[in-house]
Amino acid sequence: MAIPRIIWSVYSTALLVSVLTAVPASVSAIGVCYGRLGNNLPQPGEVVNLYKANKIGSMRIYDPNQEVLQALRGSNIQLVVGVPNENLQSLASDPSAASNWVQKNVVAFRPSVSFRYIAVGNEVIPGGLAQYVLPAMQNVQKALSSAGLQNQIKVSTSVATIVLGTSYPPSAGAFSSAAQTHMNPIVQFLARNGAPLLVNVYPYFSYKDNRNQISASYALFTSTEVVVKDGQFGYRNLFDAMVDAVYAAMEKVGGSNVAIVVSESGWPSAGDFAATIENAKTYNQNLIRHVGRGTPRRSGAPIETYIFAMFNENQKNPELEKHFGLFNPNKQPVYPISFA
Repeated sequence: MAIPRIIWSVYSTALLVSVLTAVPASVSAIGVCYGRLGNNLPQPGEVVNLYKANKIGSMRIYDPNQEVLQALRGSNIQLVVGVPNENLQSLASDPSAASNWVQKNVVAFRPSVSFRYIAVGNEVIPGGLAQYVLPAMQNVQKALSSAGLQNQIKVSTSVATIVLGTSYPPSAGAFSSAAQTHMNPIVQFLARNGAPLLVNVYPYFSYKDNRNQISASYALFTSTEVVVKDGQFGYRNLFDAMVDAVYAAMEKVGGSNVAIVVSESGWPSAGDFAATIENAKTYNQNLIRHVGRGTPRRSGAPIETYIFAMFNENQKNPELEKHFGLFNPNKQPVYPISFA
């Protein structure tokens, strides 16, 4: 989460774009985001060892940090690497800049680093940078093709909930007018290239801001009853409703074959309403158990999901943002959790 997350409510008119994919057997359904906005974090080599010790098979990083990429050599950890938002304009306007980026940050580390996706920008649609996302994706795709890697590494972008203008009930999910200009051709690009859309999904914020309408059990995967009935589909948890609203939006613009990767999801352990160690543990453990089942709209198709985040990061703001970590900077767990 490189910028503040957009609040999503199943009852509001804003939701997050995303699409589902069945996860190949060789790829773990659960990864963890490795944010580095802290001045007390372990060295990258120690971090990679911590991933391996906890059997975390996938990692998301937000920029192509050379020290991190070096540490990943030979680890077999599947990697999502981000093109930082500040690089979008240059990569969109200059194919040679995109080629140089791919050569320096991908080709130079292949095949000892297992690149899975390149996330071209994070949470910039809609907004001033949105116009650069698709051209940058296209140029990165061409660079990968020139290197013969177009079938091994997929190009996408990571979006937040503001891309939808209608989100409730999930079957009514549709892009907002502000996002549609950018999202429709991006969906078509993803469909042509067999790539997923990356989506940041945070039931916590929806619950926090709509606590009189949304129950804790619905947000934490602990409800045993259907809470939202939407035609033939029944929803016991907010995560599924959010993801399925995105499916519906994708289907409306010809993206029914585009997959979702949930590129961030998590729950804070301190810093605001309902941000407790117990709730964070409950949410993240239940998320790990749940994603292999799919959603009501895509039952049985595992959702590749990345928990945010590996560490509590002391240089983030506001206070709440410092407390999404599974681990403290001393590599001790904030709470016990199993990735099995």
